[in-house]
Amino acid sequence: MAIDKASRRLRIKRGIRNKIQGTAEKPRLSVFKSNTAIYAQLIDDINCQTISSSSSRELGDLKSINVEKSKEVGKNLAEKASANGITNVVFDRNGYIFHGKLKAFAEGAREGGLKF
Repeated sequence: MAIDKASRRLRIKRGIRNKIQGTAEKPRLSVFKSNTAIYAQLIDDINCQTISSSSSRELGDLKSINVEKSKEVGKNLAEKASANGITNVVFDRNGYIFHGKLKAFAEGAREGGLKF
């Protein structure tokens, strides 16, 4: 049984990562959120490369994030992915619950053209 929130998320994260893997054609969309920013990467696990990345800090917000900023980050990453010729991804929620900022990010990425 998990002792605290961080170890619980780590256990869930390991379970998710055992089931999914990104390739060059269908990379893994990994999301990390902190108290002040949200970060996302498209990762090719076979070649161990980051194909594209986006963050709320890149868009100019340095203090805090909200649902609207998360959605913008998703759209920005989808634009970068389409520039690289990527439309299909595998979503890695990184142990976070799929609601709030993470859900808004996913909606923004879908609106931008990514399929998952």
